[in-house]
Amino acid sequence: MPHRSSTLNRRLVRYAFATLFAALSTQAAWAASFDCGQAKQPDERAICASRQLSEMDVEMAVRYDTLTGLVAMGTRGDMQDEQRAWLHERAACRGDRRCLRASYTKRIDTLKREYDQLKSRGPF
Repeated sequence: MPHRSSTLNRRLVRYAFATLFAALSTQAAWAASFDCGQAKQPDERAICASRQLSEMDVEMAVRYDTLTGLVAMGTRGDMQDEQRAWLHERAACRGDRRCLRASYTKRIDTLKREYDQLKSRGPF
């Protein structure tokens, strides 16, 4: 039995890597956390046109979603307000990639600090 389990695990790992490689080798890997096919605003179009900005958008979205899943409802509401305010700030960058990179860097750093603060308060 251990041999069969080991073979299955290797197949699953190979499948996971093949799937990941296929996703990364297509332009879909550039996809932001939103549907680029629906991107209409200048900031959204700039994000979808840039691999770096798309990756930053995905990182920000994953950090935000993870963090909001770990906090109480009241805090979650505050975080949603902060996120909406940040999205408004991001939109003010329009298509300026330097501005967008700075905006994402600032937001990601904020989310990292909020996570570190949450982590320091208790066991998970």
